Amino acid sequence: MVEELSAAIDFTLTEEQVAIRAMAEDFTANEIVPIALQYDESQEFPRELFYKMGELGLLGILVPTELEGAGMGYTEYALIVEELAKGCPSIALSVAAHNGLGTNHILRFGSEELQRKYIPDLATGKDLAAWGLTEPGSGSDAGGMITTARREGDHYILNGSKNFITHGTVGNTTVVMAITDKDAGKRGISAFAVDKSMEGFTASKKENKLGMRSSDTSSLLLDNVRVPAANLIGTEGEGFIQALQILDGGRISIAALSLGLAEAALAHSLKYAKEREQFGRPLSYLQGIQFKIARMATDIEAARALTFRAAWMKDNGMDINLAASQAKLFASEVAVRCAEEAVQIHGGYGYTKDYPVEKLYRDAKLLTIGEGTSEIQKLVIARNVIGE
Repeated sequence: MVEELSAAIDFTLTEEQVAIRAMAEDFTANEIVPIALQYDESQEFPRELFYKMGELGLLGILVPTELEGAGMGYTEYALIVEELAKGCPSIALSVAAHNGLGTNHILRFGSEELQRKYIPDLATGKDLAAWGLTEPGSGSDAGGMITTARREGDHYILNGSKNFITHGTVGNTTVVMAITDKDAGKRGISAFAVDKSMEGFTASKKENKLGMRSSDTSSLLLDNVRVPAANLIGTEGEGFIQALQILDGGRISIAALSLGLAEAALAHSLKYAKEREQFGRPLSYLQGIQFKIARMATDIEAARALTFRAAWMKDNGMDINLAASQAKLFASEVAVRCAEEAVQIHGGYGYTKDYPVEKLYRDAKLLTIGEGTSEIQKLVIARNVIGE
């Protein structure tokens, strides 16, 4: 099966895909790179930048054109996120989370009514999506959530809180997972489209983070929030299964983000190693530096193969549970290694904000935590391989 799949994959980009990548590359160079450090320092969310991305279709990548989206697939999605991450992983993270989690959940599982109500504004950047699974007491154990949704006539009453939510402060629309049947375990979890017009739904603590600092992260509070029954996504009890499928696709974008970050670390390291002289010649002449660069370059190509294999499989309607976890696990850990080596190659300068590798080093670590830790990815992979 593996041999047949490998032989079938064609990594050659179409002319349209090449053009999409070039557009994302130009946007990154002209719009993101000049402001990345500014927004990292201030920890502000670059809202004006996201309006521009909305106009280019970068916030509705997977959304069909009839809902104001760009109508692209996961290969294009990965290409875009990869390029954005080279300029600022934090901004790329917000793009990935908006497209792949909240927006995609409503798009894939919401009714036509919900799609028409929320998707066009999300796809064009007028609104930003959040996705509420994690809670203060349940991270990797998502089934341990305590947020509840109680049916009352034509509404559900939601109570609880969500933690580490991307766009929790700046986004208006959130997909919230809540318990509708406490006796059914994970099969008693349902998903709802909740927006800030609903009384009792508010953002609270904004996180002060190590990295990814311009990507808005906060807690969300739900205090007797009356959500119309029509805002139930799918049917009761489907929320957890929906979430797992959304995470599979989301892991492709995190792998692509990791790939872009690693490529940026290598590019900055090459530039510095060729310019910086020690012992009478450039660092790039030293075998110790050459070995670091060789390992970085090889890891990056392996991560690229896993990432675009998973994207290709998704675009071809195949089960990506194993492939997405493998890509996310490997690429995210490659990003951390490459960022660390980049700082090491830069020496003392790499530890200062005068060089971009310092930011890459801080940004990289989240990639092994968000959308399923490395440990969770290993569990998913092992269960697929073992057959449990």
